[in-house]
Amino acid sequence: MRVRQPAKMLRLHFSAGDKYGGKALYEAIAERCLALSIAGMTVLRGTEVFKDDEPVVVTVIDSDENITTLMQAITPMLDTAVAAISDVEMIRIQSRLIQSNL
Repeated sequence: MRVRQPAKMLRLHFSAGDKYGGKALYEAIAERCLALSIAGMTVLRGTEVFKDDEPVVVTVIDSDENITTLMQAITPMLDTAVAAISDVEMIRIQSRLIQSNL
């Protein structure tokens, strides 16, 4: 089954060394996403750098309302970062094999 719906994609760019509350910033953001029941997120660490610290990109896709709520929750956590929010079409793909009489 495939379910299509409009959504927002949030991309946060910051440094791997950034911290919040004594832990890596990306971990703190992941915890906040879990607490807010965000549909999903991905953390990518870069290998090419223009400055001294490795880059991190956090990508989150969810409804407009949930992305707005997440941004309000994490903005105080950010010291130096770039955020980009884009309109996307979210497609949920769910394939389940139903086997009876196993």
